[in-house]
Amino acid sequence: MAPSFRLIGSDHPESPPESPVVLSVPHAGRDYPLALRAALRAPLASLAALEDRHVDAIALGARERETLLLQVAPRAWIDLNRAEHERDPLLDDGARGASLSAKVRAGLGLVPRRTAHAGELWRRRLADAEVEARIVADHRPYHVALAETLARAKARFGTAVLLDIHSMPPIAGGRARIVLGDRFGRAAAARFVHRMEAELEAARLSYALNTPYAGGHILERHGRPHEGIHAIQLEIDRSLYLDHRLDEPGPGLEPVTQLVRALIDALADEAANTASGLAQAAE
Repeated sequence: MAPSFRLIGSDHPESPPESPVVLSVPHAGRDYPLALRAALRAPLASLAALEDRHVDAIALGARERETLLLQVAPRAWIDLNRAEHERDPLLDDGARGASLSAKVRAGLGLVPRRTAHAGELWRRRLADAEVEARIVADHRPYHVALAETLARAKARFGTAVLLDIHSMPPIAGGRARIVLGDRFGRAAAARFVHRMEAELEAARLSYALNTPYAGGHILERHGRPHEGIHAIQLEIDRSLYLDHRLDEPGPGLEPVTQLVRALIDALADEAANTASGLAQAAE
């Protein structure tokens, strides 16, 4: 299997980032390996329901100086937004412990077991060693690279901000076209969220904060606002940028890309203001 993610915007893994904002796209991978295809019970097309369909095109189009981590392996192979211990006992022989999150009980653990429309996805259970191999080869390297990139951004700019980019099915009634998640204030200082809210209000887009998506393992693991590393999850309604089938990029792709660029600029500006304020306080 090819490397599970791309690190874009850095000539060398240890080179300093050019922006305090770091972008992450963990759920848009479409590189389905033969081992996965052979194990499927459901049709391959049904796995698209697990994808943040083509949200990578938005991130790539919006990115300028920012370092971008882009997962190319599919979420069906391993979910980077789940912790290593979130293993499903109904699928995974290596699952331990009796306390399961609602996501794991629903079949959306470290390796997804089912989707709402396709039902059970796999022909057989997974051996402990199979899942451990995916953790070692795919899950840990992504999180190590993300942590190191954020640390370098913090060292260079005084503040680092992770924007974790996802997409979501349309919410019934259109109550929110965008959802921002900061784990109810635990993953980022409120001033960064407020800057994003101001951009969404200027664009006249309905949005919600932390409902129904507050952020998962990526924010929990990497958001440390008390250490100057902030993390925000961005969920984008797929009907804003995909075609009417919610399958391929549509006419809304470019406007949404421009919106995400504006959000990135707002976060970078707030990071600069924060660093300047800290420097003045230290004088």
